[in-house]
Amino acid sequence: MVVALQTLIDRSVKNMGTGIHPRVKEYAVELIRRAYKEGIYVQISSGYRSHAEQQRLYNQGRTSPGNIVTNAKPGQSIHNYGLAIDYFLVSDDGNTALWTVNAKWRRVAAIAKSMGFQWGGDWKSFVDYPHLDMQKRLSLAQLAAGKRPTIPPLSSSTDVEQVSKPTTPLPTNVLGTVEVLVDSLNVRNGASFTAKVEDTIKRGETYRAYEIKNGLYNLGGNQWVSAGPAYVRFVRNPAYKDPAAQAKKEAEKLANEKAKQQQQKDEQHIKKAIEKGIVNGERMNEPLTRRQGTLMIMRALDQK
Repeated sequence: MVVALQTLIDRSVKNMGTGIHPRVKEYAVELIRRAYKEGIYVQISSGYRSHAEQQRLYNQGRTSPGNIVTNAKPGQSIHNYGLAIDYFLVSDDGNTALWTVNAKWRRVAAIAKSMGFQWGGDWKSFVDYPHLDMQKRLSLAQLAAGKRPTIPPLSSSTDVEQVSKPTTPLPTNVLGTVEVLVDSLNVRNGASFTAKVEDTIKRGETYRAYEIKNGLYNLGGNQWVSAGPAYVRFVRNPAYKDPAAQAKKEAEKLANEKAKQQQQKDEQHIKKAIEKGIVNGERMNEPLTRRQGTLMIMRALDQK
């Protein structure tokens, strides 16, 4: 009997602890769901780690029995700030932990990276295959000082998210979709063809695009791919609303409302001036604008 998805989620939520960042927990649960759809059964083994727990792990293999499992002292691990998780695979029935780093393990890492996680398997020193985190380039010093990364909720996330077919109407903040037309397309960490290649996406896959800049589409976060028609097929979202255009429209609307309000005030002053017999809006050989005339009337009313 295949392990139930909810069983994997319940075990993982418990293992992540109460100190886990709520967004990291949300993304971890979604990772389990996405892997489960591909027949890969993932469970989270740890999440938030107190300084006392970190010290215990650091001592292992040094002052206490066991193998060395970490080089991080208390305060030096991303786990201490609730931004990291560790994962492993389980057997089909969910009763056996599987720690072999195979194709399925790496597939989970690829799904996680597409969602915005950093994978410890990519590290050059002390490679940590179970590790995933959302440190988002903040230094340990910044984390220790209380700074935390901005992690959007999944419901409004701009992560690289493959679009299923058929798809529901796209949100208005999504520019459109891009379908990969080549066997392998580089995903870069900036809006430049000289930016570092962080990953690749495959032919036939379709992703949401959030903007276009310097000939590259943004697939969410800081992940960009070529906008060349030989590489991707772009379909514009008819419901898309450009944020800059929306801001400009709102600013113009506000300015028009203020101008209308001012005009209404001017009309009131002119009406009042006519009632009091102050109707002259000109000075000899010097025509006044409507606003200048209104100001003159206002001064005249004050003197009366």
